[in-house]
Amino acid sequence: MSPKNLNVSNKTHKNLLNKLRDKRIFQIYRKFENVLKLKQDFIVGVSGGPDSLALCFLTKIYAIKKSCNVYYYIIDHRLRKNSTSEAQLVKKLLKKYNIMSNILKWYGKKPKSNIQSLARNKRYSLLISQAKKLDINTILTGHHLDDLYENFFIRILRGSGLNGLVSFSEKTFTNEVNFLRPLISFEKKHLSYVTKNVFKTYIEDPSNENNKFKRVRIRKLIKHLQNDGLDKNKFLLTIKNLKDSNETIKFYVAKNLKDNSYIYKDKSKIILNEQFFNQPHEVTFRSLTEIIKFVGKKYYPVRGKKISTIIDKLKRDKSISLKFTLGNCIIYKVHQSIIVLKEH
Repeated sequence: MSPKNLNVSNKTHKNLLNKLRDKRIFQIYRKFENVLKLKQDFIVGVSGGPDSLALCFLTKIYAIKKSCNVYYYIIDHRLRKNSTSEAQLVKKLLKKYNIMSNILKWYGKKPKSNIQSLARNKRYSLLISQAKKLDINTILTGHHLDDLYENFFIRILRGSGLNGLVSFSEKTFTNEVNFLRPLISFEKKHLSYVTKNVFKTYIEDPSNENNKFKRVRIRKLIKHLQNDGLDKNKFLLTIKNLKDSNETIKFYVAKNLKDNSYIYKDKSKIILNEQFFNQPHEVTFRSLTEIIKFVGKKYYPVRGKKISTIIDKLKRDKSISLKFTLGNCIIYKVHQSIIVLKEH
């Protein structure tokens, strides 16, 4: 870096650090720093919304203080007419504060239904690909407390089980990459305050007001419930209690996998003994889901209804041999053993 650019960089860093003189922003950053506790380089996914830009500011301050590298990626889904120009605007806005970013584009045919879910999957896929290229195993996203509430109600409407209801946590591990949500305990209004005072502007996504999307309808429902007395602290306590119960089930799932399955050295085949299926349904269900995801090398688990159907048939059908295909896997029943291998 040239001396001139170095001076510009130092001046920008000083201007950013000066934002911490605002007492409210300082308190938000201190909480963020205590939550993150990262010592290695990481990636930040950027959308351009208020929560996302707040994450950019907080991570930039963190990187300056901790002397680590952060890589910022803006996702251009190309689902809307203005998405590409908006991505460029976000890139220019970040550059003003010496936050260098790159744009990742979603090429190819776009879906006409289940748009938000498929866009999220593609977004994660693009970020994971970049993480692999950079040999980085941590990606940060801007999900916050309000997203936690929305996700909980969406999962209820889907008929999700306990694991689904509490799966939106601070940390998840997918494809050998850690996805961290360091803002999960922050309310959106506080993040918006940071963005308005640091960047002065942000990108408004029109889909956030479009009632055809379930998440938007849920968001508006939650606002009504809050007006009618929904207590966020009690809501968080409920989620905490559910998480505690979920951890107990996870313990028995891990035990079942360890005691009643055998993985071949090349990891292409797993044999399950009879005891694997002699567990409470939820334990068997989760255990088989994990095995199919592992052998089939699936990014997301297969549909729960299909897993339950196979478990039911394996338990009830007394035939010596059975065969199923699911999630890039072939599942054979041979006498009292079950063999799960990758479908070619």
